[in-house]
Amino acid sequence: MAAPTSVEDYLAALPEAPRAALEKLRTTIRAAAPEATETISYGMPAFKLRGRFLVWYAAFTDHCSLFPASARVLEAHGEELKPYVSGKGTIRFTTDKPLPSALVKKIVKTRIEENAALTRR
Repeated sequence: MAAPTSVEDYLAALPEAPRAALEKLRTTIRAAAPEATETISYGMPAFKLRGRFLVWYAAFTDHCSLFPASARVLEAHGEELKPYVSGKGTIRFTTDKPLPSALVKKIVKTRIEENAALTRR
């Protein structure tokens, strides 16, 4: 199977339940970062703002994941993320127990702040 060339292609190839979960996640991320652009990176959907990646997300056989690629996110939201963290920062959730929208917005806002601080350096 060919790698997706757009977020729409990626989502269209998914079964209904993960597609719906990721569409909701996508909408929440967009609300938190309305100026961000979408792209495919590492074969999965991602959001970028001012040339820097904010988050990636993907569907797998038995779960979905949000990848903030940031230790700061884990430090800032560790207790809230505890039920979802897997490995070195992967945030896992299932289609029947999605990430709370408020938590997703906090993660994105933290990444925006983190990237802004890196840009100011």
